[in-house]
Amino acid sequence: MLPVVKYRRELHRIPELDDQLPRTAAYVRVRLEAAGCSVCSPIPGSVCAFLDAGRAETVAFRADMDALPVTETTGLPFASQHPGQMHACGHDGHTAIALALAEYAAENLNALPRNVLFLFQPAEETTGGAERLCGTGILERHHVTRVFGLHLWPGVEEGKTACRPGPLMARSNEVTVTVTGKSVHLSRAAQGKDALLAGVDYLQRAYARVGALPPEEPRVLRFGKMVSGTVRNAVSGKTVLEGSLRTYREETYRFCREGLENLGRDLAAETGCGVDVHLNEGYPAVWNHEELYEAVCAGLGEDAPLKLEAPALAAEDFSFYQKRAPGVFFFLGVGDTPELHAPDFSFRDEIVLPAGLAFLKNLLMLA
Repeated sequence: MLPVVKYRRELHRIPELDDQLPRTAAYVRVRLEAAGCSVCSPIPGSVCAFLDAGRAETVAFRADMDALPVTETTGLPFASQHPGQMHACGHDGHTAIALALAEYAAENLNALPRNVLFLFQPAEETTGGAERLCGTGILERHHVTRVFGLHLWPGVEEGKTACRPGPLMARSNEVTVTVTGKSVHLSRAAQGKDALLAGVDYLQRAYARVGALPPEEPRVLRFGKMVSGTVRNAVSGKTVLEGSLRTYREETYRFCREGLENLGRDLAAETGCGVDVHLNEGYPAVWNHEELYEAVCAGLGEDAPLKLEAPALAAEDFSFYQKRAPGVFFFLGVGDTPELHAPDFSFRDEIVLPAGLAFLKNLLMLA
C-alpha cells in the first residue's frame, strides 16, 4: 500500500472537529518530525512544518485537517471510529497528500528551488482557521512568495486537476434577518404587526434585488431556514430568516449587502415592524493569482491543470492565504461521487491520491 493511501485511511478513522484535533495533529506531527521538518503549532489545532533549503524564497502548501459533524454511512472498512464525526469533505485526503509531499521534499532538500512551509490548519469548516494562522505572521517570517492548495472535487475526472485564473470559489456571507412585530390573537389581527407576512415579503424582495444583477455576474442568495410565530391562531410577533449570500467581486458583494440592508429599512418603515439585517464577515472569494497561474501552467506544460470555464459557488478559507501571498488553489477530481458533506461521500479509486501527490511534486520543483 502506498504511504499516501495508508495515511488517508488512518486519518479517515479518527475525524475530529473545528480546532479540537488532538489525535489528528499528533499523527501529523510525528510523521513530519520523523521526516526532519522543523515543526511548530502557531494556533490551537495547527501543525506547521518548515524545510530550510537555504533559499531566499519559500513556497507554502496548505492542507486542512478538520472533519464534519456527520454520521458516516460509507461502509468502508476504515470508516470513522468517532460516532457522529466524519471526513465527509476530503480533508483526510488533503492531509495525507501533504504529508507524503513533505516526506518527498525532505528527501530531496538539496534539489529544491525554494524552502518549503507546510500549513496543516484546523477549522476550515467552522471559524476560518486560515485567517487565524495567517494572523500569526508565519508566511511573512518564512518569506513565502507563493502558496498552493488543492481540494478533492466531485464531477472532475478522477485523478485530474482543474483550475482557472481569477475567481475559483465564492465569497460566503451568512445572512440573518430578524423581524420583530406585535403578536395578537387573530380576532384582533388589525391591531398587531405581522412579522411572518413581513418576513415573507422581505424574502421575495431580496431574491428580486439580487436577481436583478446581470446574468454574467455569478452570485446566489438563498434562505434555507425560516422560523416564525408560536401558535396558529395568533399573529406572529417574530420571524427569523437564515440564509447565505455567495459572490465573487467586491463590487457585487457591496451591491447585494447595501440592497439587503436598504430592504430592511424600507420594510420597517412600511410595516412598523423592527427589521434587523446582519451579514457576517465570512470567507473572501478564492481568487487565483493570474500571473502565478499562467506561470504554473507554462511550467507544467502537458501536466498543466484542466481549465475550468466557470467558478464554483462553494466557499473556502484558502482565500485568506491569498491575501498574504500570490496563491493558486486547485481541484483534484474524484469523478462521479456523492456530494461533499454527504454521509456517504468517498471516492472509489484511491489512485486520485498518488495523482494529486505527483501534481504537487511538480509544483514543488517549478523554478
